[in-house]
Amino acid sequence: MKVSDFILQRLREWDVDHVFAYPGDGINGLLAAWGRADDKPRFVQSRHEEMSALEAVGYAKFSGKVGVCAATSGPGAIHLLNGLYDAKLDHVPVVAIVGQTNRSAMGGSYQQEVDLLSLYKDVASQFCEMVTVPEQLPNVIDRAIRTAYAMRTVTAVIVPADVQELDYSPPTHAFKMVPSSLGAAAYAPIPAEQEIARAAEVLEAGEKPAILIGQGARGARAEIEEVANVLGAGVAKALLGKDALPDDLPFVTGSIGLLGTRPSYEMMRDCDTLLVVGSSFPYTQFLPELDQARAVQIDIDPFMIGLRYPFEVNLVGDARTTLQALLPRLKRRKHGAWRKKIEKDTARWWDVMERRAAVDAEPINPEYVVHTLDALLPDNAILAADSGSSANWYARHLRIRESMRGSLSGTLATMGSAVPYAIGAKFAHPDRPAIAIVGDGAMQMNGMAELVTAAKYRPLWQDQRLIVAVLNNQDLNQVTWEMRALTGAPQFLPSQELPDVPYADFARSVGLGGLRVEKPEEVESAWQEALGADRPFVIDFRTDPAVPPIPPHASLEQMEAAATAVLKGDSDRAGMIRQGLKAKVQEMLPGRRHRDDSPGASH
Repeated sequence: MKVSDFILQRLREWDVDHVFAYPGDGINGLLAAWGRADDKPRFVQSRHEEMSALEAVGYAKFSGKVGVCAATSGPGAIHLLNGLYDAKLDHVPVVAIVGQTNRSAMGGSYQQEVDLLSLYKDVASQFCEMVTVPEQLPNVIDRAIRTAYAMRTVTAVIVPADVQELDYSPPTHAFKMVPSSLGAAAYAPIPAEQEIARAAEVLEAGEKPAILIGQGARGARAEIEEVANVLGAGVAKALLGKDALPDDLPFVTGSIGLLGTRPSYEMMRDCDTLLVVGSSFPYTQFLPELDQARAVQIDIDPFMIGLRYPFEVNLVGDARTTLQALLPRLKRRKHGAWRKKIEKDTARWWDVMERRAAVDAEPINPEYVVHTLDALLPDNAILAADSGSSANWYARHLRIRESMRGSLSGTLATMGSAVPYAIGAKFAHPDRPAIAIVGDGAMQMNGMAELVTAAKYRPLWQDQRLIVAVLNNQDLNQVTWEMRALTGAPQFLPSQELPDVPYADFARSVGLGGLRVEKPEEVESAWQEALGADRPFVIDFRTDPAVPPIPPHASLEQMEAAATAVLKGDSDRAGMIRQGLKAKVQEMLPGRRHRDDSPGASH
């Protein structure tokens, strides 16, 4: 058995089924071992190492298991970094296995020789080791995987090419040998009783309670719902926690922040008590004023506790077990004007979204594209949104129901993540449909190439539906609007304008389904055709770049900055004024309710 054979064996023993990778001579030993191991774990070949890392992130996010990626030395290892930083910043367990030049060449400025230990010391700060002798294994592999799970982070194992070819010899019962064992036990830490009691006192004292949850609350869905009902609170969600609680609960106000909803903004503006569970939402300006609310935080990571707000009580513990300990100390209260206002405002918000989606645009309103999908989503769908204006519509128009999952690049906000996320999701759940909502900039950056990956591996998926919806507005739209609103600068066409690309034609050329949609009346049928397809499918929606992603607070300063951009000669000033005013008017109209006001009716 070679070192490379043992590495793959140890991955199998850790229940690793897939390694997202790209070949190169720095990992030739591992590639040969894969051949001897009958491709177990499966080598999933992307078009680019960054995509391998992002696919590993998507796999980890949607499976709950560690994602593993691999690449060659030098440029391959460098290419992994963006995807690995995406995992680190979103607290996702990912292990990178990378090659290195032979030990005899190190220090000799050899081809593709990069100081990988230094390069990776930040992204894999919790564990990054180079294997120089076989006896370091299995300890190095075990610690990399165990640390990734325990710390929800990135770890890295560097294996020089010549070491991969050495005969494997295990550590012995001897001085300076480090034997190892498999497994990482499940655990659920819980705070001390006196801390739980202090938190209960703070939460009980308030009259206008608000809850903010993130991805760390995903395993505590029932407990979050119960706490909200006991306290009479509303629940806002950071984007990474969008699938932590269903949106069809009347007290769930939706996303928070620049991409968030008006009800979430107003709830935080007016609350007197705040409970944050499993979230490190960074934008303090969307939380209550610093002297406004008494606040409690629950987080499993002691290094992330106490951030973002002057919390009165910081509870370090697992969200579910901590809330289970907290609930018996809370007295159920009758829902009064506060909770009723939250539910009324939330129902009105969805009316506003429906009206905004119905606003005419040239040729298609992107809000209409995504809002139409909302009613058609399969209950087991997995959603991925890319960074850019597409994330606005994902955040505001798609309602997560009971078993749906969804994610995006939350903290790094990297472009081009949605398609590889969706591919990773398909390997995690080959029996579920995956849908990626992508801007044309992100699609051109790397989404098109990864359609080749989807075409290559679709026979492995029981449900072959992987739908890529391209919001094709020929503009790097989020940056364009940021230039207008934040700096008052007009759109700079040389940086913002994108060429029109026949995305659907390209999809069909590699054996996938594809449609180009240029009229609003074609939108719903296009979604239905893609959702009924027997293969991955690309829909090229021609959307209007003048539809503004107006933030929930829409300050006068931002309005004035946008007006300044118009005066300076913005290339799209007419469309910007037209769509901006029409969208804002929809928010100001009185809320409407459906005729059916029974408890089960939607509003």
